[in-house]
Amino acid sequence: MITIVEQVSQEAMVNDHGILPLVWGSPPRRLEPANKKDARKWRAELHRALSAADQAGLAASLLQAPQMDDFLSTVFSLSSHLRDIVLVQPSRLAFIFSGKPEVVFEQIISDVAQLGIEGLEDAQMMKALREAKARVALLCGLADLGGWWNGEQVTDALTRFADAALGAACDHLLLAMAHAGKVELADPAQPQKGCGLIVLGMGKYGAHELNYSSDIDLILFFEPAQMRFNTDDLTTLFTRFAKSLIRLLQERTGDGYVFRVDLRLRPDPGSTPLAIPVGAALNYYEAYGQNWERAAMIKARAVAGDLAAGNAFIKELAPFIWRKYLDYAAISDVHSIKRQIHAYRGHGEVAVAGHNIKLGRGGIREIEFFAQTQQLIAGGRLPQLRQLRTIEALRALEKEGWIDARARDELTQAYWYLRKVEHRNQMVADEQSHTLPDDKPGLLRIALMSGSRDLAKFSETLTATLRTVERHYAGLFEKSPELTVPGGNLVFTGDDDDPATVETLAALGYSQPSEVIRSVRGWHFGRFPAMRTAQARELLTELTPGLLDSIAATGEADATFAAFDRFLGGLPAGIQLFSLLKSNPALLRLLLLILSAAPRLAETITRRPHVFDAMLEPAFAGAMPGANTLAVRLGDALERTTHYEGMLDAARIFAAEQKFLIGARLINRSLSADAAGAAFAMLAQVMVKAVLEGVVREFELRHGKVSGSHLCVLGMGRLGSRELTAGSDLDLILLYGHDPLAEYSDGPKPLASSQYFTRLAQRLISAMSAPTAEGVIYPLDFRLRPSGNAGPLATQLEAFLKYQRDEAWTWERQALTRARPVAGDSDFCGKVALAVRELLNHPSDAGKLALDVREMRAMIDKEKPAANAFDVKAAKGGLVDIEFIAQWATLRQPSQSPTPLVSTRQMLQQADGLISPADLDVLLEALQLYDTVQQVLRLCTDEKFDPASAPPGLLHMVCAHTDMPDIRTVEGVLKNTQKAVREIFERLLG
Repeated sequence: MITIVEQVSQEAMVNDHGILPLVWGSPPRRLEPANKKDARKWRAELHRALSAADQAGLAASLLQAPQMDDFLSTVFSLSSHLRDIVLVQPSRLAFIFSGKPEVVFEQIISDVAQLGIEGLEDAQMMKALREAKARVALLCGLADLGGWWNGEQVTDALTRFADAALGAACDHLLLAMAHAGKVELADPAQPQKGCGLIVLGMGKYGAHELNYSSDIDLILFFEPAQMRFNTDDLTTLFTRFAKSLIRLLQERTGDGYVFRVDLRLRPDPGSTPLAIPVGAALNYYEAYGQNWERAAMIKARAVAGDLAAGNAFIKELAPFIWRKYLDYAAISDVHSIKRQIHAYRGHGEVAVAGHNIKLGRGGIREIEFFAQTQQLIAGGRLPQLRQLRTIEALRALEKEGWIDARARDELTQAYWYLRKVEHRNQMVADEQSHTLPDDKPGLLRIALMSGSRDLAKFSETLTATLRTVERHYAGLFEKSPELTVPGGNLVFTGDDDDPATVETLAALGYSQPSEVIRSVRGWHFGRFPAMRTAQARELLTELTPGLLDSIAATGEADATFAAFDRFLGGLPAGIQLFSLLKSNPALLRLLLLILSAAPRLAETITRRPHVFDAMLEPAFAGAMPGANTLAVRLGDALERTTHYEGMLDAARIFAAEQKFLIGARLINRSLSADAAGAAFAMLAQVMVKAVLEGVVREFELRHGKVSGSHLCVLGMGRLGSRELTAGSDLDLILLYGHDPLAEYSDGPKPLASSQYFTRLAQRLISAMSAPTAEGVIYPLDFRLRPSGNAGPLATQLEAFLKYQRDEAWTWERQALTRARPVAGDSDFCGKVALAVRELLNHPSDAGKLALDVREMRAMIDKEKPAANAFDVKAAKGGLVDIEFIAQWATLRQPSQSPTPLVSTRQMLQQADGLISPADLDVLLEALQLYDTVQQVLRLCTDEKFDPASAPPGLLHMVCAHTDMPDIRTVEGVLKNTQKAVREIFERLLG
């Protein structure tokens, strides 16, 4: 026979010292028997069995190792299953002690892996697999109870054995099908390779987390296109295969069984065959797949059959499992599964006696659901959350900020403690049971196997663990709101207005309650596309009371309600958003603030409701992500695209989302005005860099490269000074250099060198600014290049420097004070930055400089007069005055700083000797006020701001951000500030 069923000689048991326990490296963990007399009885029985089976050497070794002798006798007194494995065939004990547990286990796996191609009869195959299972059960049981292996090692070993046994069974059956002429195998030595059969392991099996007496959840698919077969009915062929597989593994014989097999996780198990064609399965998941199936698929793993096809199937199923946007609609479905478990199984309270530690309150399933629901919610956006194992999922959730370190550590500790108790519960009699005994002797047995001598202490530890899990789980799944508000009931059914509802709405602050009732009734009747499904209407029904209360709290109940109604009217679907708002009251409040005060942002979320997703990430409450983090996230988004236009659309979506995210932080005052300016500029730089790289790659495919070419994109204006607003264009200049001898590019369609870079600039402008269904990334403005619109879009560096030295107007030198490289080749960009600094350090004629700056400011006053004091950029004494003062000072007295000064604030602070401390204080305070007003207004509206006609919410927001009581005060302070700034401007440059 083969190795796995051979007897192991007793000589293998004795190490150099003749003492058996040293083979496993250390003495076992001490266990106490429930009854010492019983333990002595089973010690004697063990020694008799060993002697009768010609294992005297092993018996002698045990006598020389009393700790091991006591350990085994205690285990046998507590576990009838482990006891029977040894007493039925004592050589099994000799085998597992023939080397270190890891080495012995690898020998078992190696032997099992060969079984399928040994040409065995079914009966021989079944016997060999069952013998291997007995040895694995004994090895894992003793290694676990004795403390040689931890829970992770045990679950991994059980899973690896399942992989080996299942693979061997599949090899065996595929070879039998080939011998019967049903299929043609590509390689009989590797029957599963390229066979087209897909076997997915699900649940704990897929996640490498099998428990001690676990069944294995499988789904079988087959891909006809990858198979060579001699039958017209593949479904029947592979249904028979599935039945034979179940028989090989599950049928109980005199040698036991290998694994119970469960195929009920397949699509629609009540009406589908045991094995399903891949095409039919994909169609099912796309059209009818449920959230519980998505949760199950998180742990799916190709475990046998054609592994390449299995992995490809899982990859193709990824859009079903991992939604593109944050998926809060999954929470209700997953939580409802848990509530049904409690209702059906009666696991309503935390307990010890009779408690189900898998499905009950605070049990293993709650830890799994805690991780899986958050994986479902965010895994589409964060691939790093797509972990099979529960513990790895918890680690990933903590790393990404979805849970804190305490939750990770407490749930990890609870998980392994509950798995330990689960294993011991199943070791007693090899029963797939998760319910603890309801009698004291039975519980004491589990406590002793768990290493606790005190049942009360065990119960206390278990209860505390269950309550810890329950607390974390309850925090994730909050109770749904009732259909009332503090002011009374809200009823929207029927044709007539409910008098109590009218009264309640009026008390809340609605001046037209009947209009509100009419609109809400229309929502319930599916008047908008977002409410066409029953689930969406149910979610909105639950959301409505809190929504109406929150709308009233804005102080502009009717106007905000009307804005929300318009917002709903523009939504293509509602389930995801309603679920999201229901789960996050703070987000609802922010949405209403946007709708009531920020028409521009309101338009953004009406067109792109999924921009909310980024606000749900835990990182939103923390510090702004840095440029590197943004670049990595953008890179991840772009890598998932397959073509150039898809890349640009992904960039447009990313830019819109991140602009909104910065704006939302500004609105809720977690970001100051100057920090928002820097954040907008940082985002713009990341976008320009990534899009330029994509454009260059695409351009080079057609036109190749110009020998020795280098690029630098100079950020000018507010991008250069890191003072960008939500509505800013990007002022850019594209500079290049190349080998002087290079006349043409080297691609399939070569271009002359000068034409090459101009066309490249045009492609960049088109990529960034062309309007599509996804909007634009940024409007670009190249008018600050040499000669403005009359000059080429791209400029050779030497020509640019010569122009700046010899021909540039003063206003062009002013613009250069805010220039900085934002994208391109790093060495070339460094060269450009140094050249710009040298240009700025070139001395200026003080009189001419002041005259030119004054004349430029006068021309702006004439051609672009301010509408009112809130036009803080153009107003006399406004931002332009401050910026011109800073630029004049920089050109008048070049900075000696080793780093370039590009922000207006930095330039003012370095103007030593030109601006008095008193004037500097006025200018800096004015700059802060102007930046705040401009950031808020540019973020909230595209229109010219008129306090007489602006929405009340926007007026309140301006007042809140400027810390002033009313809009008249803001206007008065602006006018006084502008007067003071203009006086300083005239004094300095007059």
